[in-house]
Amino acid sequence: MKKRRLGRTGLVVSEICMGTMTFGSSCDEPEAFRILDRAYDAGIDFYDTAEIYPVPPQKSWVHRTEEIFGKWLKTKPRDGVLIATKVAGPGHGWFSPPIREGKTSLDKYHIRRAIEGSLTRMGIETIDLYQTHWPDPDMPYDETLEALTELKEEGKIRYAGCSNETSFGLMKSLWTSDKYNLTRYESIQNNFSILNRRFEDELAQVCRKEEVSLLPYSPLAGGVLTGKYNVEVPPEGSRFIRYTKEGERQKKMANRFLNDATLASTAELLVIAERAGISATALAVAWSKQHDFVASTIIGANTVAQLEESLKATNLILSDDVLNEINVLSKKIQYPMG
Repeated sequence: MKKRRLGRTGLVVSEICMGTMTFGSSCDEPEAFRILDRAYDAGIDFYDTAEIYPVPPQKSWVHRTEEIFGKWLKTKPRDGVLIATKVAGPGHGWFSPPIREGKTSLDKYHIRRAIEGSLTRMGIETIDLYQTHWPDPDMPYDETLEALTELKEEGKIRYAGCSNETSFGLMKSLWTSDKYNLTRYESIQNNFSILNRRFEDELAQVCRKEEVSLLPYSPLAGGVLTGKYNVEVPPEGSRFIRYTKEGERQKKMANRFLNDATLASTAELLVIAERAGISATALAVAWSKQHDFVASTIIGANTVAQLEESLKATNLILSDDVLNEINVLSKKIQYPMG
């Protein structure tokens, strides 16, 4: 497993990161342990979780993912595992976070409450990368970054990152760090895949110029890029089939990921992958890794078999011809996820 430096930090991470967001909901604890063991054996040393996991966010199982991960972590040497987790920001009306009675914010109080809970659940003293899960645009960046700076000085975190941030938000945070000599965001975790290339419009340039690393999540576009929805009868237990029958938030997400444009794009990508002699899953994960602003691509799995498919991208480098074919397709069907 190749390694890359994360931002300007001392963290050198595997170019594939193991995501855990389904552990405790659609993936039970025994299977989660098997997935984590296989990832570790494959050379993955970077693991991403969050206080609000598993998904979809529900009060009945919130925090369960960190608890499962913490149990597994006791079976491995702590120094051999790099841990990233997140503090939940406000839901912005999109949904009510099922923690702290939905009154979440990125102020000092909530950041303190969040990290103490995460450290306890995982049974550790320090988090290697502590990320804001999504922005709190009405909260001054200096308060959020002051809290993260204090945590770093206390040894509770090593570095800070953000997630689901905008170009303005990332630059504003970096400016605030420079002005007030506060810890900076070394990484940004945003949605990025062949079906959602919006990160390349502006944020990629910010990352290059400011030496901030992208940790792309959903490189398979929630499983759409595997091709499993490009069939007459999609699998009943799959995420977006379930989401179409659940709450309003889940329905909107399903419609974004699963629509005529994403299915048409995926159909053509399946042909590109077949010509290249690789699976669509390997193609999508390899494509994500093959960007200069990416430090580590976050993959997820509900089963070991799903993980094995993503691991086929470990040493895979796509040819210029394949990359060109993907670029032509992206221009033909622009922004399929909107």
